Amino acid sequence: MKLNKRSVAHYATNDSPADHTGFLRTWGGPGTPPTPSGAGRRCWFVLKGNLLFSFESRESRTPMSLVVLEGCTVELAEAPVPEEFAFAIRFDAPGVRPHLLAADGQVAQEAWVKALSRASFGYMRLVVRELESQLQDARRSLALHHCASQKAVAGCSKSQAPDRWTPGPENGHFLLRERNSVGTVEERGSRPVGRDVTEWELQGPASLLLSRGQSPVSPETSCFSTLHDWYGKEIMELRRGWQQRAKGSQPESK
Repeated sequence: MKLNKRSVAHYATNDSPADHTGFLRTWGGPGTPPTPSGAGRRCWFVLKGNLLFSFESRESRTPMSLVVLEGCTVELAEAPVPEEFAFAIRFDAPGVRPHLLAADGQVAQEAWVKALSRASFGYMRLVVRELESQLQDARRSLALHHCASQKAVAGCSKSQAPDRWTPGPENGHFLLRERNSVGTVEERGSRPVGRDVTEWELQGPASLLLSRGQSPVSPETSCFSTLHDWYGKEIMELRRGWQQRAKGSQPESK
């Protein structure tokens, strides 16, 4: 792998946020100078994406080493010095030495192992696939729930429709009959018991004609002028009744 040292150094020290930082003790590894003693070297490490940089100190501006975290595994290991919380970065490539590191405590060790294990692009691909699978499952569940809700609403409306309107044959034709709150059936156009004249006259069109035994369905109704005259009689009846009531008198009974 070929890298531009100046670009890498700029990326390591610029103001972009780091995924993890902290002091670690190192005993050498790929790109790290070997330590003269078994105590290791304490360095400042910065993790950005899948790149792990090491610095001589926190104030240093030039990285000492760079580890590309691809094709590797992070696991606990034994340090040359007892009571060290060590872990190793092992690569799959043959002949590459593992990178041995140690944290100051168990909490820091676990945090570093978790951060390094999740830094590779391979891990990110697995996360993206898992999230896509969860999104598809959520969409399927939402679609099934929406379909079930529509079926429930449709079934409820179908079950309530016969309770509101029931067809009844009248003179060879089916007229709508309405169920009242008591449960009895009332024909449109006939004056129900307990209703005043105003409520009776404000029912559907041709109600007066139906009350007199006349049907609005006849061969003559195919012409618009006949229909206009037919329904105009009802309007005139209603208007005369309203004028009579306005004068304080009742409509004449026929």
